[in-house]
Amino acid sequence: MALPHPLSAIISWLRAGYPEGVPDVDYIPLFALLGSQLTDKEVNEIAEELATESEPSSAQAIRDAIKDVTHQQPNDSDVARVRARLAAGGWPLAKLEPSD
Repeated sequence: MALPHPLSAIISWLRAGYPEGVPDVDYIPLFALLGSQLTDKEVNEIAEELATESEPSSAQAIRDAIKDVTHQQPNDSDVARVRARLAAGGWPLAKLEPSD
């Protein structure tokens, strides 16, 4: 199933920011950042797209991270690391900056 343009653009940014693939330790802060901008359905669609192109253990890690995001907060240093990776890939971070 083809993703709508905004979601396919996010996948492109993720691929640019993580050309070797998203490491397991970045899933929770990544999906926390995405969850602050997208609906749960959109986040799940992105996770499924990433999972379909991953090896089975990574696909399960992605699905587990989605479940974990609703139960734990990523630490600030993890979020900053992921934000920097996404910025390098052209992510529009203006929307993701914390409000004062």
